[in-house]
Amino acid sequence: MILYNVTIIIEDSIHQKWLTWMQNIHIAQVMETGCFASNRMLKVLDSPNEGITYCIQYIADSMEKYDEYKENYSSALQADFPAEFANKFVSFRTLMEFIDAR
Repeated sequence: MILYNVTIIIEDSIHQKWLTWMQNIHIAQVMETGCFASNRMLKVLDSPNEGITYCIQYIADSMEKYDEYKENYSSALQADFPAEFANKFVSFRTLMEFIDAR
């Protein structure tokens, strides 16, 4: 299993609007691709950064499913962020493989 983690640091000024959009629109769009089996959203409590930090995690059953997402969907979904959020967040992505899932 593969964990695709997106860490986002969002400015306080748009935090609530961004959070609502993520929970009601964006995560659903990612899941509708059929490439991920599950997801979760976490808020980082001890971030040293300014703003508010979240991790959105998507679980893929295989590397092939993640590759399908990356090749066919990720660019369009990342470009679909509303203009009002532009330049008000930073993000980075991490890809991990489960070693011992229980």
